Amino acid sequence: MADVQPAPAVAPAAQHAPAPVAANVTGYAPPAMAPALSRSRIMTAPSFVPPMQAPDTAKYETYTDNPWQQVAEQPVSTFSASVDTGSYANIRRFINRGQLPPKDAVRVEELVNYFGFDDTGPAPDARDPFKVRAQVIASPWMPERGLIRITIKGKDVAKATLPPANLVFLVDVSGSMSPQDRLPLVQSGLKLLTAQLRPQDRVSLVTYASGSQVVLPPTPGDQKDRINQAIDQLRASGGTYGEGGVRLAYAQAREGLIKDGINRVLLATDGDLNIGVTDPLILKTLVEEQRKKGISLTTLGVGDSNYNEALMKRLADVGNGSYHYLDSLQEAHKVLVNEMTSTLAVIAQDLKLQVEFNPATVQEYRLIGYELHALKREDFNNDKVDAGDIGAGHQVTALYEFIPKGAKGTVDPLRYGSEDSKDRKQGQQPASDARGTRDAGTNARMNELAWVKLRYKQPGEERSLLTELPVNRPASLPTVDSLDADARFAVAVAAWGQWLRGSSLIGDYGPTQFVKLARESRGEDRYGNRAEFARLAELSATLKQ
Repeated sequence: MADVQPAPAVAPAAQHAPAPVAANVTGYAPPAMAPALSRSRIMTAPSFVPPMQAPDTAKYETYTDNPWQQVAEQPVSTFSASVDTGSYANIRRFINRGQLPPKDAVRVEELVNYFGFDDTGPAPDARDPFKVRAQVIASPWMPERGLIRITIKGKDVAKATLPPANLVFLVDVSGSMSPQDRLPLVQSGLKLLTAQLRPQDRVSLVTYASGSQVVLPPTPGDQKDRINQAIDQLRASGGTYGEGGVRLAYAQAREGLIKDGINRVLLATDGDLNIGVTDPLILKTLVEEQRKKGISLTTLGVGDSNYNEALMKRLADVGNGSYHYLDSLQEAHKVLVNEMTSTLAVIAQDLKLQVEFNPATVQEYRLIGYELHALKREDFNNDKVDAGDIGAGHQVTALYEFIPKGAKGTVDPLRYGSEDSKDRKQGQQPASDARGTRDAGTNARMNELAWVKLRYKQPGEERSLLTELPVNRPASLPTVDSLDADARFAVAVAAWGQWLRGSSLIGDYGPTQFVKLARESRGEDRYGNRAEFARLAELSATLKQ
């Protein structure tokens, strides 16, 4: 408890907290040095001083889109699975306020993975806790090219059968959290989650501002009034001593540790750290150490102009959790109620994907999204390398675009020699022969586009398991319109994400096409998320004009 600092007895005037008159005006704060005006002066000589716009210090991880790769030179693609969805909700916030999001706020895989799909999970007696499926589609923006849609559907677990949960709510109560869309939203969201808790669950509440403190020690989940009262008493003021809060939250998690249960810290913040250690790498190391002790971290981001999304995503990824952005109570309900089991219960750890493309049938490929989750080829077999975790019922979707052998590629062919002869000169097995040890011969290789491999660990295990499957080559590429609604909708979302980023890789494909595709592939749409997507896509097109 040495790193616990007492909370101030009287809330200090926080330099980050907006004045009450501007608390609900997003992105604005009153002038810092505005002169006081007398009542008589206001009445006799009314004047209007526009509020100063708060500087935008939001932080996003910068990245560039995955490029085309030649199969003869780079036949293997490796990346970590991700179930983060925060990018979509954050983009929705921008569009609903009449703005287009910054380019780096758009991560295509998070947009696609935001939506639930109806793929079937594994059989009850299956070894793997998920089912893998691969579909091949003609690319709608370049029909002579193809798309490979890989889906991983985790087994679902009923809330009643979840292991007991030891949860620590870690809440930022600094001055910057005072607006309605920050601390008040977090409080409402945590009360939604509290309503789902069972007697065998335990909850602690830790806060941080200028100091950090335990507001609620480990409390059984059926003592909902006590938990809600602790949540209701939170008030925003002071600085942001995030490091102290994180350390104290993990101390509480260790105190209430449940063996073979769910042990997780849920961090709710705008990420605006300004006291103590603020270096993301040091905080990342702290979270990584606790992950190895069996305590995971989920991040719930809120805020706008000072929002540190880069930190929220990085901590969740290294903490074996997921990153979400809460832009509304409806989103909090989706994450903490509708998807409670997938948010809390892990069914597969360190899930990695590796796709080897067949040079006999594919000449170029590119992975759409997952730029921040790329792994080295050798990382796939290294069980020491951390990767993404999959929760109960989660579905992960990955999309590759490929250029079939013989079609016009993005680069000119070599004039001198073949790629195979170059490999032999370097003492390597030719790429076109790499499948020979697995397949009966050339005919078998000609029937495959790629070979998909997945490695994952059972929860708590140190050694990974391997799953493999081929991506078969169809006689002809089926059009998007001929496939199921889920596949069509996923393609529409992926196209929108690339369009928002200003990608040149989808040609002239734009809102006219992907909005129509989304509307025609809504399916059952139980919660109205797909209908909302079509509306957002249409609004974004208007904003971009």
